[in-house]
Amino acid sequence: MASLQDQLLKAGLADEKKAKAIRNEKKKQRKQQPKGTVQVSEAEIRARKAREEKAERDRQLNLERQKEAEKKAIQAQIRQLVNTNRLDRSRGETSYQFVHDKKIKKIFVDDKMVDQLSRGRLAIVFVNDQYEIVAEGVARKIQERNENAVVVLHDRHKDDVGEDDPYAGYEIPDDLMW
Repeated sequence: MASLQDQLLKAGLADEKKAKAIRNEKKKQRKQQPKGTVQVSEAEIRARKAREEKAERDRQLNLERQKEAEKKAIQAQIRQLVNTNRLDRSRGETSYQFVHDKKIKKIFVDDKMVDQLSRGRLAIVFVNDQYEIVAEGVARKIQERNENAVVVLHDRHKDDVGEDDPYAGYEIPDDLMW
């Protein structure tokens, strides 16, 4: 296959003098360039720059997608922890009030759960637009993943001796509940 220059000469669209002048000009340019350097056109530079910018945009987009996937995975873990460890509140007769998002909320629990909530043995978590009660250990695991999911978790007191409580026999008056 002949070069484009040869084809143009055969077709009569170019003359021999111009072809020779162009060849000499290209030869001069090649000789003037130091060895090892490649002549790079402006279009190639712009194309390379565009490729680099696109690669950077793609990288940023990938990072955002990964963060979003991590958030979803954490939410799924929290939902699973709550679904497998939530306590049954169906027998709840006593209202337990707490603050969430600057509003006072109320859930019904039994008397034993009220006591354990106030001592920090149980916690209230907010998942799937519902309040659920879970054990303290599960609440701490949830808190590691998302602090905002745990609504109520009181600190345990060192003097809280649990079942061996010396004041266990004393009733708390009803008017102390809020």
